[in-house]
Amino acid sequence: MTVTLDELPIRDDLRGQTPYGAPQAPLPVALNVNENTHPVPTEVADDIADAIAQALRGVNRYPDREFLSLREGFAQYLGHGLEPAQIWAGNGSNEVLQHLLQAFAGPGRTVFGFEPTYSMYRLLTRGVGSQWIGGTRGHDYTVSAQDAADQVARARPDVVFLCAPNNPTGTPLPLDVVEAVYDATDGIVIVDEAYEEFAPRDAPSAVTLLGGRPRLAVSRTMSKAFAFAGARVGYLAADPALIDALRLVRLPYHLSALTQAAAVAALRHADTMLKMVDEIVAQRDRMSATLEALGYQVHESWTNFVLFGGVADPAATWQALYDRGVLIRDIGIPGHLRVTAGTEDETTAFLEALADVGSR
Repeated sequence: MTVTLDELPIRDDLRGQTPYGAPQAPLPVALNVNENTHPVPTEVADDIADAIAQALRGVNRYPDREFLSLREGFAQYLGHGLEPAQIWAGNGSNEVLQHLLQAFAGPGRTVFGFEPTYSMYRLLTRGVGSQWIGGTRGHDYTVSAQDAADQVARARPDVVFLCAPNNPTGTPLPLDVVEAVYDATDGIVIVDEAYEEFAPRDAPSAVTLLGGRPRLAVSRTMSKAFAFAGARVGYLAADPALIDALRLVRLPYHLSALTQAAAVAALRHADTMLKMVDEIVAQRDRMSATLEALGYQVHESWTNFVLFGGVADPAATWQALYDRGVLIRDIGIPGHLRVTAGTEDETTAFLEALADVGSR
């Protein structure tokens, strides 16, 4: 006998909801989920494989619960005098964000973010039984320090998400916005810097604001710049007291020994891995320039993707590209589509396919 989901005693607030997901299809050019489409360099992959093989010899034992070596690696990578006690990590940045919500949100509490923004914020909020409050952005998807502070002060949330740069729009977020929002709330402020490595080199990270701000957390991921999406490793930097709060909600031994070994090895090759970023940024800028030449409205991006408007029928254009072997993302913003910057060949394939499709 089979039953439907509605026949199970699921939580009332989850009824009728749909899980997070993006189309997965075996197309020649997949540029829809903001992955780093460059393969891990051979010498780095070999070192990671050796580290995993070494870790396998002790896989009968539980891993280091405090993943100290990995935290040391992340502290060194982020710099700015950070110590391992200020670092946390999880199976992808989504788990890190979930830990934050489990510790500081929950039933009867509220979570705030400026929309449109990363759709998982709302889903994670719902998952912990909290209420999501959507703030607003300007017509160009920016938000000023004063407006951001005013909206947060009115909403009085327990947790605030700031996506910097923003997904799905690519919009930069100045540090004065972070400072203003922090001062406008007594809650936790999370700055999600998943795409920080693709921003201009002289653009300061919110990590520089951590001193004296114990309610601030800055999250990162290895999925994008480090081409490590399949390994599922995310991390954050915050005050040691905030890190202690996350220990209260994490599952025991939540980071496997194999995950820890792979991530530590990858961090040893940070310079090599980040060389790909320059090429990706070049393809992003090439894509933006060509899209503008084709007559589309291109939004400024400090990420590894481009949001472009002026699409008469996004669903039809998406399907036409799909039929030509190119997968991009319809994120639901009217008249817009989003595409990830891939390799030079992938970018060329997308641009040629779009030109062939024409305006529709």
